[in-house]
Amino acid sequence: MTHPEIPAGGPVSSWWAYLEERTCREVDADVLRDRRLSAVKCVWEALRPLGVGLHEAERVVHARYEALGDRVQRTPPDPLDLASLAARAAALPGRVVAVEAFWDGDTVHDWFVLLVAVLDSPDGESHLATVYHHPDGSPPGVAVAKAGRALADHLDVPFHFASPDVPDDEAPRWRTIRRLAEGP
Repeated sequence: MTHPEIPAGGPVSSWWAYLEERTCREVDADVLRDRRLSAVKCVWEALRPLGVGLHEAERVVHARYEALGDRVQRTPPDPLDLASLAARAAALPGRVVAVEAFWDGDTVHDWFVLLVAVLDSPDGESHLATVYHHPDGSPPGVAVAKAGRALADHLDVPFHFASPDVPDDEAPRWRTIRRLAEGP
């Protein structure tokens, strides 16, 4: 399929018009089920040969969310209550050695906070919750810090959140700080 060049940063509707009908149906199906990452991947893969970057693909999907509006079956936010978080932690395949929160972001959601359980075996971490905006209007960092601290106290493990008040996706993580404390 040959297309004339569209300048980078062109109107989102121009990019949507370049998608095949089957791809448009697939993207809309993903959007209607609130599967944003799958929809972005689909758009990006279809338009990448035209030089479209990930940011533009995210903008196309965001426009589809707006166009489909109330028909989107929004995924409910992850629960932050102690009982739900403790149940998730208890179901993990390893021993929880710490609870950690950290910032991340993207062009659609802006900043958000991830809450994870740090595991010793298997070595790694497991997702507990993602908070984009807290229902009571408090910043996501405040809500996650409160929930993370409560879970850590419940599990009798440390809680780490290097930057609860200011979004910082480069703040030091728990394992990094621990390795530095242990020294050479």
